[in-house]
Amino acid sequence: MQEDEVQFLGFTKPRAVAFALLAAFIVVSPFVLYPVFLMKVYCFIIFACAYNLLLGYTGLMSFGHSAFFGAGAYLCGYTAARLGLPFEISVLAGTLSAALLGLVFGWIAIRRSGLYFAMITLALAQMTYFIALQVPFTGGEDGIQQVPRGSLLGLVDLSSDTTIYWVMAVILLGVLVFHNRIVHSPFGQVLRATRKNPERARSLGYNVDRFKLMSFVLSAALAGFAASLKTIIFGLATLTDISMVTSIEVVLSNLVGGIGTIFGPVVGSFVILSLEYYLAPYGPWVLLIQGLVFTLFVLLFRQGIVGKLQEKLRTLL
Repeated sequence: MQEDEVQFLGFTKPRAVAFALLAAFIVVSPFVLYPVFLMKVYCFIIFACAYNLLLGYTGLMSFGHSAFFGAGAYLCGYTAARLGLPFEISVLAGTLSAALLGLVFGWIAIRRSGLYFAMITLALAQMTYFIALQVPFTGGEDGIQQVPRGSLLGLVDLSSDTTIYWVMAVILLGVLVFHNRIVHSPFGQVLRATRKNPERARSLGYNVDRFKLMSFVLSAALAGFAASLKTIIFGLATLTDISMVTSIEVVLSNLVGGIGTIFGPVVGSFVILSLEYYLAPYGPWVLLIQGLVFTLFVLLFRQGIVGKLQEKLRTLL
């Protein structure tokens, strides 16, 4: 990337335009759509960005990211509802707990790759689900409920949906900028080299396993951050957060939006969660429709929506 291509907040010109359009959508959308639904989508976009960092830029397929999402949700809910700690400390607790769990999982799983890595993460996530179901502090099947929203820095009351929406909007845009900077930093370039040709990366003197572990922990922390925000917004943490369904949804969001693209998680999350939200009255048919959508995109849009658009733009320009 040439230096003169950088136009705004580290985005190249096309990405800067996309970022501006997204910001405009975020400003206008609460006047048209249900703000609480939008906040759920925004939390999931952050979660999808976390997974995209691991799969799209490091090349590691994890089926256990629900463990980090659930850990962040439970720890944030516990510190806010049971210990009465403020918003910032609760979100930090959820984020750090997910990062710590990611460090443990990564240390175990990072020695393998491909299908073996995916199966190890799946097994560890299922173990975490069982533990969450059994230990007292999670509330079992009832979860942790009535989590207070509190206030931001003790100054901004977050009890209003309108107020917390704008806080969430700023956080989302900040995460997208952070995500873009990470993947286009020297660290991100090493991750790409590791994904494409790990042996060549090793020959250049990079400790491939260490970079994979760093990516894994960063991805887990960002997943926990997303879950913490979700818990504060909706006031509860449940077994759904740590279930296999959550891992499947984040994989689908990236595949539909476009793996290894900055805005793929944004588009994919909107598509997947909109299907769930607007087709909810049809019950089990939602799963069938999601399966059909997934199959369609795998067959016709191998690069996802954003990846396909990028390919078309390159051919036109």
